[in-house]
Amino acid sequence: MKLTVAIQMDPIERIDIGGDSTFALALEAQARGHTLLYYGPRELSLRDMRVMTKVRPLSVRAKRGDHFTLGEFSVYDLSEADVVLMRQDPPFDMSYITATHILERIHPKTLVVNDPFHVRNAPEKLFVTHFKGLMPPTLITSDREEIRAFRSEHKDIVLKPLFGNGGAGVFRLKPEDENLNSLMEMFTQFYREPVMVQRYVPEVRKGDKRIILVDGVGVGGFNRVPPPGEARSNLHVGGRAEASDMTARDREICAAIGPELKARGLIFAGIDVIGDYLTEINVTSPTGIHELRRLAGVDAAPLIWDAIEARIPASRRARE
Repeated sequence: MKLTVAIQMDPIERIDIGGDSTFALALEAQARGHTLLYYGPRELSLRDMRVMTKVRPLSVRAKRGDHFTLGEFSVYDLSEADVVLMRQDPPFDMSYITATHILERIHPKTLVVNDPFHVRNAPEKLFVTHFKGLMPPTLITSDREEIRAFRSEHKDIVLKPLFGNGGAGVFRLKPEDENLNSLMEMFTQFYREPVMVQRYVPEVRKGDKRIILVDGVGVGGFNRVPPPGEARSNLHVGGRAEASDMTARDREICAAIGPELKARGLIFAGIDVIGDYLTEINVTSPTGIHELRRLAGVDAAPLIWDAIEARIPASRRARE
């Protein structure tokens, strides 16, 4: 089966090919004989009820400094593609949400991965609240009195922006810390949304595990260990990736959320687990393919493409 795959992503010339999951997916698609088209989210348009964009033919190769070739621009009706990979990075803002509305016009005739309707309705930190018993004690609010009461109960807490990403704006407040009021003033200044407040999970010192799920099935994970003096374990702020087997609790969490991910068309998801707790379900632009391959010996890219190809509508298959 040869498919036309349009990839909506950030500038390809800036990516780190050794860590970018979109690049890994593009390499696998090309190896399967699929035709690749590239465009940026700002080139997406809705014109006279048609979803249009300016695409460029793309070829990729695992060669640093020379990892891609782009052809000439052409105006393209995205409904002509078999698959669209929506892979630009967050923030999950109104621009991102608008893109999901536009791409929803062509899905599922053209398969959009992940399903744009359900991406829009499953923001990372809010989606977790659908699953009882998996999260640490959590509060989502703009009410400072509620936050103070939560802190009084749990003592050691973490504040984070509800629609943030990459560890930006995440603060740990120990019981003796006097910065709560200042932080709330800052959050109010920079964010209109409520904040998420959670009880601090000390097991984060041992690592924040990223587990990749493909079509609802947990295929493997790896640990991200924060550097000394840092509460965040994100790799781009100095976290160290290391091998880690999936525990019985990890599998329990995957079993609890997997059927819902599959039903929603969230083919590629990455969850974050600290100790026994699920903290985020990442479905916008999950990462971790390279680290999982390197540390756990599991190549998720072929598994993701197997799942995508299995979902191609029969009408598309008939064109082969």
